[in-house]
Amino acid sequence: MRELAADKIPVAVACRVLGLARQHYYRWLRRPVTEAEITEAHRANALFDAHRDDPEFGYRFLAGEAETAGERMSERTAWRICRDNAWWSVFGKKRSKNGKRPGPPVHDDLVRRDFTANAVNELWLTDITEHATGEGTLYLCAVKDACSGRIVGYSIGSRMQARLAVNALDNAAARRGVVAGCVVHSDRGSQFRSRKFIHALNRHGLVGSMGRVGAAGDNAAMESFFALLQNNVLDRRTWTTREALRTAIVIWIERTYHRRRRQLRLGRLTPIEFETTMKPAAALAA
Repeated sequence: MRELAADKIPVAVACRVLGLARQHYYRWLRRPVTEAEITEAHRANALFDAHRDDPEFGYRFLAGEAETAGERMSERTAWRICRDNAWWSVFGKKRSKNGKRPGPPVHDDLVRRDFTANAVNELWLTDITEHATGEGTLYLCAVKDACSGRIVGYSIGSRMQARLAVNALDNAAARRGVVAGCVVHSDRGSQFRSRKFIHALNRHGLVGSMGRVGAAGDNAAMESFFALLQNNVLDRRTWTTREALRTAIVIWIERTYHRRRRQLRLGRLTPIEFETTMKPAAALAA
């Protein structure tokens, strides 16, 4: 505002263009920092000094230390200031990355870490992974057949929504044909607990299964595929665009993983070769 005024632009015009009220601007000129803000700063300084000296103290103890230093405040005020500045006790409960707890399961755990299957389309595993690009994050939801290790369906997108998981499931069902009775095992991510995903399971006659919270081993077979993808594609270079990474993922899955990567547990066959030995090739066309 002062720079605009120096250029001989009236304050009324500048405020109108910027969407500001003139009285607020003049009030700020008279007192740029309010008494409340000054008080808040003194309280924050006292809490920070106490937190720096004793990182194990929670906000209640910090409030007591601040009062000893001459800055009296309620415990609620101390909590708010500590929260805004992330001054937590080192002994406090660890917080998740996004501040949200996984929701309750909508299916029982029908797998219980037994990822073996005697036939294709008997057990599918699914999960979502992500990777950064110059244009933002790219998400991949993949569906893996536990018998052959083949990625029977997948969906790639720029947003991690329920539609990403539904598209991957629809893709798998379209490729495999009649899949009624197949168990689909996932973690407790919101995408797999959504009504859209549950409806997709019911639409294809699939049976849902979910692992426990914070137990990576409950979907270890899917995590092993993502680890391969991470080493062979995602971390091999810096990806400038989402489309470049999307293309690389599809090529690696369809050409390398399915048709060139031999697996010891399959008798050193690729997933495509293994499935061909189990069913006529025409029934596996995808």
